[in-house]
This record gives sequence, C-alpha cells and structure tokens, in this order.
Amino acid sequence: MALTILYRDDHLIAIDKPSGLLVHRGGVDRHETRFAVQLLRDQIGRPVHPAHRLDRGTSGLLLFALDRDTSRLLGGQFERGEVAKTYLALVRGHPAETGEIDHPLAPDADPHAGIPAGLPARPARTRYRRLAAVEMPWRVDRYPTSRYALVELSPLTGRRHQLRRHMKHIAHPIIGDATHGQGRHNRLFAERLDSHRLLLAATGLRLTHPVSGWPLELRAPLAGDFMAVLEKLGIEPTPALTMPAPADPAIPYPHP
Repeated sequence: MALTILYRDDHLIAIDKPSGLLVHRGGVDRHETRFAVQLLRDQIGRPVHPAHRLDRGTSGLLLFALDRDTSRLLGGQFERGEVAKTYLALVRGHPAETGEIDHPLAPDADPHAGIPAGLPARPARTRYRRLAAVEMPWRVDRYPTSRYALVELSPLTGRRHQLRRHMKHIAHPIIGDATHGQGRHNRLFAERLDSHRLLLAATGLRLTHPVSGWPLELRAPLAGDFMAVLEKLGIEPTPALTMPAPADPAIPYPHP
C-alpha cells in the first residue's frame, strides 16, 4: 500500500496514517506484517524515525524525522510539551461546549512493553471543544434516543491512551473504542452505519521546525470512512470541521 504523504522536506516527512495500521512493531502484535515505519521506509527508500505515536485505530497525521539528529531535536519538543496537537473524535452524549479535563493517569500495564502494573498516576490534561451535536432516534438501554457529538481534542500532556481515557472519565467515550468505550454503542454504529473503526483522528500539529527554527503547521483531512459516518449522522463535514483553521499561517521549510 502507498501511504499518502502530507508534507516533506529535507528533514521531516508527515503521512496520513489509515486506521488499523500500526506505527511500528510491538510485542503484542507479532503476527502483523505491515507497519507505518516499514511501509514509509520502503516507499521513499530511506530510514524514517517516528516523532510520536498514534494508536492503531487512530487515523491521521503522523510525523517522522529523516535523520537521527532531527529525530533527537524533534523528540525534545514533544517531551517538553512544545508541540500543539489537535484531534477530532465522535463521542457518546453531548459534552459541554468547551472544557478542560484535569485527571491524572497511571500507565496502563503492558508486559510486552515492560510496563508493570501499579505505577503511580501522572498529571494529564486535555482541552476539548464541541463542534456539532446530534440526537438519533435509536433506542439504547432505557433511552428512546441516542446522542452523539463531534469534538475537537487538544492534549496538553502526552500520556498513553490519554484522549480515550479522559473522554471515558467524563462519561463521553469515543465511539469505536473497544477498550475504554461502550460496547452497545460501538455495535450500534457497526450495524447501522457500517462503522468498524475507532472514530478518533489526528488532524493537526503545530511546532517549531527543528532545523530551520520557523513555525510549522501541519494538517490532515478526515479519512473517508470517518467522513461517511458524519454524513450519515447529518453532520456536515465542512472544512471548518474537518480541517480547523490554524492559529497562525503555516510557514513551510525552507522559508524564502
């Protein structure tokens, strides 16, 4: 499969990762044979170094460095929280129009990654903004209708599965989340809307180019299967929803 390249210069490359594709090999997925790192390396004919990670089910913007020095500089920006990240998600219920979730998260135990159970919780913060809300005539449990909302999520920290766990914490889990979501609603979307994915997408990154020092704004459109769900719900996938306007205009590297 050919990956869609959203941005490339001498030091960085960004792709549009499809839902279901792993970023790199992990102990729990040893049977998998396709990974974004491997596919992109083979596609462009040179090594690539992922700057961050996206869950397997998350689609959208994934950034790589093309050399180790750039990878080190870029990694420092992510570790210091200097990269602004934007996601879109479809969630159950109608959250407030805006809000901030300040809820510490303990690392999920993962023996394959060497993460033991019982580690202390670490600070975790996520801002959100409701972009659209719908109510469908679908009975789930005791309610005659079902409510859903499209939200923009901005993680202010980088904990594993932070967005999925935070939305569950405020009782608005992301649709399609098999671990932290609600099975009844996930099955409803599979049966009625033919949606079999996590409805979470990375749509934007704002950072300082690690080599040129200029600000860089990267954006990704919503995947077709995500947009199809919005259309079936009656949520108009306008550019304002699917590709939010950047706070500052993008200045690609190299700057003239």
